[in-house]
Amino acid sequence: MNYYLIIGTTFLISVIVNIIFRKKFREFSKFNLHSCMSGKEVAEKMLRDNGINDVSVLSVEGELTDHYNPMNKTINLSEIVYHGKDAASVSVAAHECGHVLQHKLGYNFLKLRNELMFILKFSSRFTNFFVMSGLTIFYKSEGKSFFILKLGIILFLVVIAFYLINLPIEFDASYRALNWMRNKNIVNFQEYDKAKESLHWAAMTYMVSALGRIVQLVYFLSFFNDETIIMKHK
Repeated sequence: MNYYLIIGTTFLISVIVNIIFRKKFREFSKFNLHSCMSGKEVAEKMLRDNGINDVSVLSVEGELTDHYNPMNKTINLSEIVYHGKDAASVSVAAHECGHVLQHKLGYNFLKLRNELMFILKFSSRFTNFFVMSGLTIFYKSEGKSFFILKLGIILFLVVIAFYLINLPIEFDASYRALNWMRNKNIVNFQEYDKAKESLHWAAMTYMVSALGRIVQLVYFLSFFNDETIIMKHK
């Protein structure tokens, strides 16, 4: 399969999933919670309930730019989430608090990701250069020179490891968020389903990204199949 077809297909699927996620978010944002709590209030309460008093909840510009920054101990919520009093907004806010809890409790996958962060940043920066250069050299040498391509694939494996490590981190944060909201009656039965679906589609964006890179890896590895190389250069 052509490399650009793989990239294009992965990108298209990613766009579709993001569109669905944003559509669900806008749909659920029309219905206020029975508790009338905003994303900011939910985040602050979840932090207090878990004995965390040194993390600030801030509003940031952009749409769905929500994230937790452990460096300055801030939960940064997009304006719609910060002020929103609906299932989608509070679920995102609680999800970011889930990351704070992971940090506090020393969640194993989070610790692993942090320990590998330097090499992950290096790999992300240079993977495309080595892979594309390696493919060019590989084709020009008619499959005889593939050292640079191998190096690119090794770096790409590190990038994939980051995406795979990130999946349980995101799922665990959502699990913590949903359990806390249900146990504290932040959401009722119907609101819980909306919150769960919102986080499900958010998680799907991470899964599509990981799957797309795995498909790319399989494509790159096919170059080292002798039969494939012969067929390509007959």
